[in-house]
Amino acid sequence: MDANEILFFDGRPHVLSLYTAFREKVLSRWPNTIIRVQKTQISFYNRHLFACVFLPVRKLKGTAKDSLGVTLGLNRRLEDGRAVAVSQPYPGRYTHHFAVADVEEMGEGFFSLVEEAYAFAMGKR
Repeated sequence: MDANEILFFDGRPHVLSLYTAFREKVLSRWPNTIIRVQKTQISFYNRHLFACVFLPVRKLKGTAKDSLGVTLGLNRRLEDGRAVAVSQPYPGRYTHHFAVADVEEMGEGFFSLVEEAYAFAMGKR
């Protein structure tokens, strides 16, 4: 992990630990992932952007205060309520925002969605 990633979470050690767990799982599955630290998010790329993490500016409805925001792009809208917000920026592309408050929330069910987002991004032209 580089200094910019650590600085992104300055003063939020719990959220840094959530990010570290997310980052490690992503890189263990897809070691060629490119990570870019930006002002408001950290982006994860294969051929295209497939996930990003962010610090919620304000508490997201129904979420813990120190949550890690995770955004995934999928080719379908999740109907099960795991996402705290969903939008459709383009036909057939749905942006899902999640609030992760605990490492246990990033189990296989969650990472199957990350894998789906990874595959969707790989298939984009």
